[in-house]
Amino acid sequence: MEKQAKIYVAGHRGLAGGSLTRALKKRGYDNLLLKSHTDLELRDGAAVEAFFSREKPEYVLLAAAKVGGIHANATYPAEFIYDNLAISTNVIHAAWRHGVKRLLFLGSSCIYPRECPQPMREEHLLGGPLEPTNAPYALAKIAGVMMCDAYNRQYGTKFLSVMPTNLYGPGDNYDLRNSHVLPALIRKFHEAKTAGAPTAEVWGTGTPRREFLYSDDMADACLFLLEQPDDRLFVPGRVALFNIGCGADLTIRELAETVASVVGFTGKLVWDASKPDGTPRKLLDMSRLFGMGWRPRTNFVDGIRLAYDEYLAREATQKRNGWS
Repeated sequence: MEKQAKIYVAGHRGLAGGSLTRALKKRGYDNLLLKSHTDLELRDGAAVEAFFSREKPEYVLLAAAKVGGIHANATYPAEFIYDNLAISTNVIHAAWRHGVKRLLFLGSSCIYPRECPQPMREEHLLGGPLEPTNAPYALAKIAGVMMCDAYNRQYGTKFLSVMPTNLYGPGDNYDLRNSHVLPALIRKFHEAKTAGAPTAEVWGTGTPRREFLYSDDMADACLFLLEQPDDRLFVPGRVALFNIGCGADLTIRELAETVASVVGFTGKLVWDASKPDGTPRKLLDMSRLFGMGWRPRTNFVDGIRLAYDEYLAREATQKRNGWS
């Protein structure tokens, strides 16, 4: 990408979009289009069309999405499928209509089947039933991947999809009702430590295995891909889909113990086995991206420390401003 190219980052205030925006600025890309949800409603097709017609971005990084953990997916399944389908459909179609050079669509590792062979390869997409607890969200993201591929095949566009593993880092959501597991544990253990509580409850059995990636590493991988020549990304007969992870996982119990140690909570972890575990294991096969020469840079424990420091700074700012 040219340094002065006009780049639209959809969802720049979120975890993934914020990391992408920081990475672009760090690399000298300063002609960025950044619109908040109040400035541009991506579920509104007419508004999206008007925005692309007016601004004419050359590159699009589609990180905008409605996301959440098991509780949020179970509570708001209609919003998860409608919002994400609408966002993907409107932005991808407008990108084609207005000649965007490249579009990068961010999905999630939950697009792979619940009983997917491990580690999960890009070719495993559509290979079996999805995990029921997040199927509406996963189906919407699968539709985005298939839409990018369909437009590539029919119209010759250069739209690629990336499937990050579980992300954490600056700008994460720490709402205990809607957040993913790692930020939820950071907040829960911090509050338990602050209150001097002897125990802290954790959902599930602790046996599922998950892979985690610091969000700035994800952004680095995305820009690495966007800077590759076409023939390394768009192979005839193959969906332009790339896993983004670290290639290693751990149990939720190991995760909880690690987060508790970083936060400094020394109480007992109480596991509520009546709560759902979700998919037994989600480990991405990183052969495709690692084979191109990319590797993550952030050690897992160091990443949790950075995330916790950012959480503390955010909490301090909220207290100074009188926010709840």
